[in-house]
Parts: sequence; structure tokens; C-alpha cells
Amino acid sequence: MGLFSFTEEIAIDLGTANTIIMYKGKIVVDEPSVVAMDNSKKMIAVGEKAKQMHEKTNPNIHTIRPLRDGVIADFNACEQMMRGMIGKVNLGNKIYTPNLRMVIGVPYGSTEVELRAVRDSAEHAGGRDVYLIYEPMASALGIGLDVTAPEGNMVVDIGGGSTEIAVISLGGIVSNGSLRTAGDDFTADIQEYMSRQHNVRVSERMAERIKIHVGSALTELGDEAPQEYIVRGPNRITAMPIEVPVCYQEIAHCIDKSIIKIENAIISALENTPPELYADIVQNGIHLAGGGALLRGLAKRFSDKINIPFHVAEDPLCCVAKGTSLALRDLNYPFLMR
Repeated sequence: MGLFSFTEEIAIDLGTANTIIMYKGKIVVDEPSVVAMDNSKKMIAVGEKAKQMHEKTNPNIHTIRPLRDGVIADFNACEQMMRGMIGKVNLGNKIYTPNLRMVIGVPYGSTEVELRAVRDSAEHAGGRDVYLIYEPMASALGIGLDVTAPEGNMVVDIGGGSTEIAVISLGGIVSNGSLRTAGDDFTADIQEYMSRQHNVRVSERMAERIKIHVGSALTELGDEAPQEYIVRGPNRITAMPIEVPVCYQEIAHCIDKSIIKIENAIISALENTPPELYADIVQNGIHLAGGGALLRGLAKRFSDKINIPFHVAEDPLCCVAKGTSLALRDLNYPFLMR
């Protein structure tokens, strides 16, 4: 290990949409999971700067989202992105390169090959000791639940690429569901709807802005209803510029099929839950985390459909990152994987 080597610990939520890094219990990096590279595969930009280039590049620059559906789709780009993100962390010592101990959140439905890809990327990016933790377990820790108690807690983490559903008791996952339907699918649904219904071509980034401004899981929001959002783009047939006002009811209809898939996965996980833990869940409610939890009316829709109260986490976007950071404090947790 060398005479002057020392170890620093960082926690990483390697998300499809955003990557969050925590150091000494604080969020030090929270940027989009995008990397920009030239034709020689050399990294030009990472994070927010690369996101600004996305869908605006020339033939000499390529922007890549290395993760799709919650898992690594481009190994080289993911490694470069992790190096760039870790490089943004001020580890305090400029003379010696520290040994990095990392805890990284991964989807519960990951295969052995996908877990190996995450571990290899982390090691190539400078990690000496790499631990993995399943995202629903990390979310539960981040929400503040006692995951080691003999009590049933259910977490639904709707991220960018995957939705993780887990019933947790005594430090383990009792019943689960992991599906590749999440925020990116909502975005794709909006793109397809705008093209089919309004004959306007919208980019992935524009569809994401529509989702943020007027996205809804319910067609009736009452006083919380957002104002219409004006979408500008080329007509799909004539290529002439047009403006289309979009309301939240339209978006609720167009993403309905994707939300139904998540509803069915939650019901399926509940079906496989032992009765004693089921009773705990009915009493405690179900916790929603991830960026998808911010969709207007989602918790109410789930509560009305399943007859169990749903609670949106205090900071749903950072639950996994906070949970991985808490896991760093005790590496003897039984749910940590080496």
C-alpha cells in the first residue's frame, strides 16, 4: 500500500439520470449521468456540462448516457464518467492519491454480469475496496427506516431507468419487484404522444421539461394543477415551426400505461409478502423514493388504487445516496456485497 497511502471513503448513487456522490456525509457531486467524448474516445466533459451538449453535438463530439434501465450499457463511457465525477470531489490532499473505498447502489434485479460491470468500472476509476448495496435497501436507510428491525417496511424507488420495489425486514429483502419501467419511459411516452397527437417533434430534453412542468399521474389535481406548458418545435410533416400548449391531463393520459405497470408490480410484490409483514405495511404505509416520486398525484393514485397509504420521502432524489453513505459507517452490514 505504500508508505504515505491513506484511504478516503465515498458513497455513490450511480443513477441512469443522475449520479450523486457523498463524501464525509455531504453531497459533493449531483450531476446528470452524461459524458461527452470525441471520436478518439477521449472525455471532453462530464455531468452538467455534457448534458448541455446533449442533442446539440456535431459529428466530432458524442454525448453518451452510459447507463440504461439502471445498468451499464457502455462500459468505457461509464468508467470515464466515474473518473470525471470522482475528480470533482475535493478529497483534501493534493500530494498523494488516496485509496478509495466506495459503496455503490445497484438495482436489485441486476444480474451477476451487470454487478461485475459496476464493480469493474469502479475499480478502474480508482476504487480499491468496492462494496455494492441494493438500491431499495439504500433507499430505506436514506429514508430513515430501521431496516434491521423485525418489522415490515416497503419501499418503491422510481428512478430514471428502473423501478425498485422491496419489502424489507431484519436487514434483508423478503419480497421484491424490479422492472425496467421508470422516468425514462415517461419521457419516451411523452415524445411519442407529442409526435402522434400534435405532429410536433420534440427532443428527449424537451420531453423531460414537459414532464417536469406538467407531468401528472392524475387527470384531476384540483388546486395543485399546473399551468399549461408551451411546446415549440418543428411540425413532423411540414417541418415548419409550431407552438402547442400542453396541459397536465394530456400527460396523465399518455403516461398512464407505464404507471399501470408500476402499480401491477407493487401489487405483485404485496401478493408475495407474508401476512405478518403485510399487516406492518398496511399500518406503516409504503414509502416512495426516486425522481419518479415527484410526479404530481402519484402517491394519491397509488393510495386510492391499493388502499394503503403512500408517503413521499422527504428528499426522494437523494435517498439512495444518503443510504449508501450511512452504509459506509458500518461495513459489516449483512446486505453489503463485496
